[in-house]
Amino acid sequence: MSKNKAITIAGETVQPGTRTNFDIPVADLYTAHKISMPVQVIHGRLAGPRLFICAAVHGDELNGVQIIRRLMKRKALASLKGTLITVPVVNVHGFLNQSRYLPDRRDLNRSFPGSPKGSIASRLAHKFLNEVVLGSDYGIDLHTGAIDRSNLPQIRASLDESGVLELAEAFGAPVIINAKTRDGSLRACASESDIPILVYESGEALRFDEFCIRAGIRGVLNVMSKIGMIRTSRRATRRQPVIAQSTRWARAPVSGIVSDKAELGDAVSKGAKLALLSDPLGESEEPVLAPHDGIVIGRSNLPLAHEGDALFNIAAFSSVDKAENVVEEFAAIHDPALGRAVESDLIGT
Repeated sequence: MSKNKAITIAGETVQPGTRTNFDIPVADLYTAHKISMPVQVIHGRLAGPRLFICAAVHGDELNGVQIIRRLMKRKALASLKGTLITVPVVNVHGFLNQSRYLPDRRDLNRSFPGSPKGSIASRLAHKFLNEVVLGSDYGIDLHTGAIDRSNLPQIRASLDESGVLELAEAFGAPVIINAKTRDGSLRACASESDIPILVYESGEALRFDEFCIRAGIRGVLNVMSKIGMIRTSRRATRRQPVIAQSTRWARAPVSGIVSDKAELGDAVSKGAKLALLSDPLGESEEPVLAPHDGIVIGRSNLPLAHEGDALFNIAAFSSVDKAENVVEEFAAIHDPALGRAVESDLIGT
């Protein structure tokens, strides 16, 4: 196995066998205060892949920040091969304002590849892409649902790209969605440069979800083991993730107060009741019905809905029974109530 060589990222030289923290300057605040993107790099003594892991591309999506913070304390990283680059807060402006967006109201994940002379979003996208992403071999982008909307842990990726399906399966989330890339997204931009990237979606914006965080840590370690960056101390047996054939939102047929909601991970049949919508006096009730057989992978958490609001995201599978079993087993493995018994099952703890 060949030895690593020193690398330079954003003007910072990182020597083999070291862990280095530094900041990448971004657009300053109008108060004249400097603002920067925090980066931590572990550069192994031995050569290997270069993996970047990022979070808070949307500034209000916090689970990924906690995943990276805990990940960097894992003992398995002490003998890392290759290079791990972590950026826990990409959208620093949005993070400070607890907002999905940047101050110019642009979505950073629709601003790639960006430009060094464009808007704040464009400049930030350009800097992150060129300083971190394009020098990497793989990437994992950590996300959550939007405000008042939760996602079941899931991987979204372009499964037709070389090697992506194997990485998605290795991550171990119960559901994999073969999602087309969107113009201006980080995933689309990385794909154009042949950099395989997984998007991990789980939980809700502005909330820490212990279940989703634990699952995310385990998933990242699984991927690192798959690409040969860390050793596997123990491989826990688990079911193969299931790939969704399609997804579709069930929308509110009328406006009203939402009650009796289906939960994330529930298996539903076409036409089954997902929730009830009623007027404030309770004199009329209208059910929200499942558009097809499947598993609930996303839902609105608000108790109020206007006609047409997206309330439940239902994923369809070739076998709903198999998908239900995978989701149930996944939930049991990562249940925070099981405490250290589950935590010790994580690779490389």
